[in-house]
Amino acid sequence: MSASGRSETTDDLLAALLDGMDAALCAFDADGVITHWNREAERILGWSAAEAVGRRGFAGWAARAADAQDVEARLMAAQDVPGRQVHEFALLTKDGGRVLVRTQSAGVPGAGGKPAGVYCAFSEVHAQIDLERSIALSEALMDDASWGVVLVDVDLRPAVVNAQAAAAFGSGRTALLGRPLGELLAQGVEELEGALQHVLAEGPPPGPVELWVSVRTAAGVRRRCWRSGFLRLASPLAEEPVPLGVGWLFQDITEARQAELDTAQLRFRSQQLHRAGRAAGECEESAEAASVRLEFALAGFADHALIDVLAADGARLVRSPVSPSGAVPAAGPLLPGPGAIPVRYEPGHPALQALDRIGSVRASAPGGAAAEGWLTARRWPQGAAHALCVVLRSRGRSLGILTFLRGPSRPPFDRADAAYAEEVASRVATDLALSTPAA
Repeated sequence: MSASGRSETTDDLLAALLDGMDAALCAFDADGVITHWNREAERILGWSAAEAVGRRGFAGWAARAADAQDVEARLMAAQDVPGRQVHEFALLTKDGGRVLVRTQSAGVPGAGGKPAGVYCAFSEVHAQIDLERSIALSEALMDDASWGVVLVDVDLRPAVVNAQAAAAFGSGRTALLGRPLGELLAQGVEELEGALQHVLAEGPPPGPVELWVSVRTAAGVRRRCWRSGFLRLASPLAEEPVPLGVGWLFQDITEARQAELDTAQLRFRSQQLHRAGRAAGECEESAEAASVRLEFALAGFADHALIDVLAADGARLVRSPVSPSGAVPAAGPLLPGPGAIPVRYEPGHPALQALDRIGSVRASAPGGAAAEGWLTARRWPQGAAHALCVVLRSRGRSLGILTFLRGPSRPPFDRADAAYAEEVASRVATDLALSTPAA
């Protein structure tokens, strides 16, 4: 290829590059004559390259006469200083309108390092401000937001995590990147991944979603409630929207939701005690009244309830017939009959511990195959996993033990459960005392 051919190819390539730029660009030679003018410059100001190239400065066509000299002087001054110079000017469009542009200009060195001209990239100020706001918003979300922010890629793995989200996961920001969500959450991962997949396929839900999750941390598993919002991220550069992932914003509202749940639970239990008292008041026999109280107590609280009554010698516990086991018990004699065989509780049994302490005792079965042996040794029904033993006290003496049992699908008993069980036990003990002569 000849030198002239290479020169034409280079000029064509340069023209194609300039016209493909997103920013408007023009260039001036050392005398201030326009040498290049791309399509974006034509779009913003309306002047074509044929109309712009060859003109000296902007005077008389792209700038007001009062402004033209100052605009040219500030642009051409970029030849004499290093780096880029940023200015804002009001230029004229071809149809006579005015547009405020922000320019970045820099000198073009020629042979021997002498100034050969200036290139100037410019854009409408409002477009530049929109870009800067978007960048500022992104940086603020990643650094200073009080909400957790996670950018999840199309494989549902964290790609960017802000400080608040990292703290919620109990880990460092970089340690979370690229890890499957199943490694970060012990529970709730299915719901979260389902929400993310829905956003990728269908778009974000109309409002925030509350998700209960169990987070794996160095200190153990933590149960949290996160109010979450989702945004589908798509590339603005593609002709058709191409999903880049999901923006996930969340806020920890565990304390507020737990307080609401505790309040609702307390209200329900108070109502149950009230209903049980009214129903027990209609019973003719104390055994029936105790049975009714336990029926109401079991609702939403436990799967089984057992009553062990102190024998006449005050040293042994005997199982009472009033022992609901997931079904409504039949009314019968409240106290064991003569010759009843004591329950063979081994030393250290939770029921015996509660009797010694005159307080509540909680216990849970170990995991695995040891659970069956644990139940057999304690003489409790198969399938129980959590137990709560409380003392039946009335008129200053212990009358026996009330044991509540839960299956493995329920959580262990907590302090609030113990307080409720003690209240139930005090009322059952009152019924029990009506059939037991005072010592």
